[in-house]
Amino acid sequence: MQSRSDQRAGLVFGIAAYTMWGLLPLYWHLLDAASPSEILAHRMAWSLPVAVVILAAMRRWAWIRPLLRQPRRLALVLVCALVISTNWFLYIWAVNSGHVLEASLGYFINPLVSIAFGVLFLRERLRPLQWTAVGVGALAVVVMTVAYGKMPWIALGLAFTFATYGLVKKGIKLDGIEGFSAETAMQLLPALGFLIYLGARGESAFVSGGVGQALLLAGCGVATAVPLICFGASAVRLPLTVIGMMQYLAPTFQFALGLTVFHEEMPAERWAGFGLVWVALVVLTWDALRTTRRARVALADAAARAGEAVAEQARAAGTAQAGAPRVEATAAEAAATGPADATGPTP
Repeated sequence: MQSRSDQRAGLVFGIAAYTMWGLLPLYWHLLDAASPSEILAHRMAWSLPVAVVILAAMRRWAWIRPLLRQPRRLALVLVCALVISTNWFLYIWAVNSGHVLEASLGYFINPLVSIAFGVLFLRERLRPLQWTAVGVGALAVVVMTVAYGKMPWIALGLAFTFATYGLVKKGIKLDGIEGFSAETAMQLLPALGFLIYLGARGESAFVSGGVGQALLLAGCGVATAVPLICFGASAVRLPLTVIGMMQYLAPTFQFALGLTVFHEEMPAERWAGFGLVWVALVVLTWDALRTTRRARVALADAAARAGEAVAEQARAAGTAQAGAPRVEATAAEAAATGPADATGPTP
């Protein structure tokens, strides 16, 4: 078990990670002079140098050679790179196009989509409350479709791409920083090619936007890597149930920014859709906590029964050892008195 100091540190790292992810719309908004595609390219290009620095500091290079010898895992890394690039682009575009609230909706419903993927692709079985949460989430999408007058494709796109990313990463089996490094290595050349193309056409905000804009674009790599590092430090110190509850911090911050900073419209029907999503998440979280508590109680009971069984065996062994000398003594007495009894008086 982790010590309390480790758990407190994990909580701090986790809150820091999800807070930074939740506040990223503010950063992307500072870059609205650049196109979403250029911001994405800079995020991809500058992430790899940051990842290399982290790997060098941690001296974690041993995973690279085995990965290069496994074409199937490399193909899965490529799929991850493509899917997360799509997710990043859609999120940046949504923020700079005035759809922060819908983007937050995507990350609110992402856990529900991940559960649905588990059923469809991993043959997982859902508990009744999980089915209820998924059903309420589906109803929320219907309500939001009516509210927006169209399918909330930004939210669904973000949720489905991130759920797909998580599903594919299960088959790669690389730690956070290692997987991030492998993915950004595959993103680097296309990103550099696109940035060179923009520069040749005179359409690069990195070149024409001044020193401040160039530094902000270069900082995309840090803005991507630092929350990931904090998340990794949190994940090794906290139970998954705590991590699961903290994941709602990011879309909550995004939702608050959409209302208070970007002043997006929120009519009653959209409140109804978000409300249904929040109900689904409350049901899902309550079911997870209840299941975890039951598992802990069952584990404690099993440990107690095992301890009682061991103690009973120890008592039985102790009784057998204590009785052994008495059995030997009785046998010796019988041997000594046996002949005299046999030749004693007769009737």
